[in-house]
Amino acid sequence: MSDKLARQVYLLRPRDLSPETIAVTFAKTSRSPLSFRQIADELTEAKSAEFHEKWVVGYGHASVAEHAVVHLACENISRLAVECLESNRLASYTEKSTRYQTWDPESYFVPAEVRSTPREAQYREICDRLFASYQQALGPVREAVRRQLPPQAGESEGRWDARVRSRYVDVCRFLLPSAALANVGMTVNARGLEHALRKMLAHPLDEVRALGAEIRAAASVELPTLLKYAEPSPFLLRHSSEDWRVEVETPPVAGEAVVLVAWDREGEERILAAHRFAHGQESFADCLEAVGRLSEPERQLLAQELLLGLTEHDVPPRELEHAWYTFDALMDQGAYFEVKRHRMMTQTPQPLTAQLGFAVPRLIVESGLQEMYSAAMIAAQDAWRRLAAWNPAVASYVVPNGFRRRLLMTFNLREAYHFCGLRSGPNAHFSVRVLALRMAESISRVHPLLGAAMQLQAGTTWQSLLEEHFSVF
Repeated sequence: MSDKLARQVYLLRPRDLSPETIAVTFAKTSRSPLSFRQIADELTEAKSAEFHEKWVVGYGHASVAEHAVVHLACENISRLAVECLESNRLASYTEKSTRYQTWDPESYFVPAEVRSTPREAQYREICDRLFASYQQALGPVREAVRRQLPPQAGESEGRWDARVRSRYVDVCRFLLPSAALANVGMTVNARGLEHALRKMLAHPLDEVRALGAEIRAAASVELPTLLKYAEPSPFLLRHSSEDWRVEVETPPVAGEAVVLVAWDREGEERILAAHRFAHGQESFADCLEAVGRLSEPERQLLAQELLLGLTEHDVPPRELEHAWYTFDALMDQGAYFEVKRHRMMTQTPQPLTAQLGFAVPRLIVESGLQEMYSAAMIAAQDAWRRLAAWNPAVASYVVPNGFRRRLLMTFNLREAYHFCGLRSGPNAHFSVRVLALRMAESISRVHPLLGAAMQLQAGTTWQSLLEEHFSVF
């Protein structure tokens, strides 16, 4: 084999080439016999911009923009803004954690909508109270956890403190409002970023619109052509105000916290048929018919064959994507922030309000803080009502993590394996563990053959977690 035909793998380094030039280099390989290095050597930033203007912008070949990647650092934005930023599926994020870090008393965002208005004092008053209550809770809850988790033999003070911290900070964060500031690192390609900007620039909150404009300005240094026409989505602008039509006094509807409202009733049969399909030459209809003729023991053997050798470190087979589930779940806002990271599922959240009540962690009660905690949460609820009567979108800033929120989720069995396995583990937040185990139980009930094969922590139930961690769920 000649050197020309020898396999080569190498990097096109962002330190040497701009993101837009890298994107053009990859795009040109579809019609050029040259190597990537040769293509890149012939390009300039001006030629790359001309290419994108013609082919991506002019002819709509947007997939080319997926090769242009930027890394964005966003600091001191509210948790509400983080929610919008992280709603984009095709990006990667890492954010400041409310589970492992503590917040200073003034670490909250004051929106432009209330600044220099009579509402600013009211807004600052409730945020100051919630942050003061949070600071007040840290010490007593820490001591309660230290009593529950004494140091292990040979454990250093630092390691013990880290183990304790993950428990008491988890509890105290229920008091933090969505105005709390956070830092987020985002890695995204130009196509995904343009979509994100169109959403952000049409958002009902001034903070999110301003953040979108700042992101566009910062990213345009590397993506001057691909983001040139990132403008607010007319569709979203038309509907943004309708999304926030919240009836302030609507009473909450009682019911189960986690409800499997719809599922693929033939999902297990289709998964097994897909497994058979992948290892033969039959049509899918024939595979489905063959699975339908199997006895229950034969189906169990086929399911075992599909999952043979699967460990917690393996990605489940794609065949599991042929069954789906839809859940209506009620969870605290802190738990929602964990769930929203699972962007492979389809999520439809309701607006963040203070209408559905709040959870009370058991450690708050055991630390003698229930009266203080409940008073702060009720004050936040009252502040939300008064602000929501004026601007429901802005009112969401003062809603603490402990308030409940509804989320509609649709996902396949493969994603269920990932979500339920990860979020039910001992390192997950206790609110999300309850949710994950309840969802796993519902899936196993309707699809016992494959649903029961999810790898969950033995001996832990959602009922035991509720009893251990919550006074009021």
